Amino acid sequence: MNGILPVFRRSLRESWRSLLGWSVGIAAVLFLYLPLYPSFGAGGQLEDIIASMPKELVQTLGYDQIATGAGYAQSTFYGLMGFLLLTIAAVLWGSAAIAGAEESGRLELDLAHGIGRAQYALESALSVLVRLLWLGAFAGVIVWGLNEPSELGIDPPRIIGASLALVGVSYLSAAAGLLVGALTGRTAYATGAAAGIAVLGYVFQAVAKQSSDLEWLNALSPYAWVYHQPPLLDGADAGGLALTWGIALVLVLGAAVALRRRDITG
Repeated sequence: MNGILPVFRRSLRESWRSLLGWSVGIAAVLFLYLPLYPSFGAGGQLEDIIASMPKELVQTLGYDQIATGAGYAQSTFYGLMGFLLLTIAAVLWGSAAIAGAEESGRLELDLAHGIGRAQYALESALSVLVRLLWLGAFAGVIVWGLNEPSELGIDPPRIIGASLALVGVSYLSAAAGLLVGALTGRTAYATGAAAGIAVLGYVFQAVAKQSSDLEWLNALSPYAWVYHQPPLLDGADAGGLALTWGIALVLVLGAAVALRRRDITG
């Protein structure tokens, strides 16, 4: 392998089909949900639906703000379906980038051709980040395009903050997978760590909404860091974004250090 950023370039070249598939999936979800808002929002139908649901479920899903267009987009996509889709992609890509490459033998082969270990980890992390950024930007463009036709009333600049929050919380999961993959070389462990970050983060914020005595759990939830202040409604929380992105970058650097120090030849 030669040239500038060889691992990064190869990763993007080999993953464009899957990236296209994820893009189509995100577009399908957005075109399914967002255009429904005018029919649901008319005549107070959404309020009636919410009133018929258990209060705890409404709070857990973030549907307490769903009566507004921005709240509807935030709850249905950024806080639920979009979060789910990008998290799945992040878990798969993050766990495969180092651990998957090691289990398949590709990592050892690449290192034998002069690729540095830290370089391999950092370029792999960059590849995952670029793909997630693409998905976040792609979704944001579609939300912007549907904003007026679907009568959502979203302030367009807030779509940028919502996209950064969505990509940030998903990339944190990917970074955890990269780190554990670099530490262990096992895809199962990397997948568990990446998925665990997302699942526990969502569960912690959901439990915290059930009682004021449990609100301290939000401090342990990356999901709460970026979504306790709904980005599409109130603008993104700069502190939450900085914390999420900062920890993700620290985990990526940790993966580079771990892979550099570990004996992968057994």
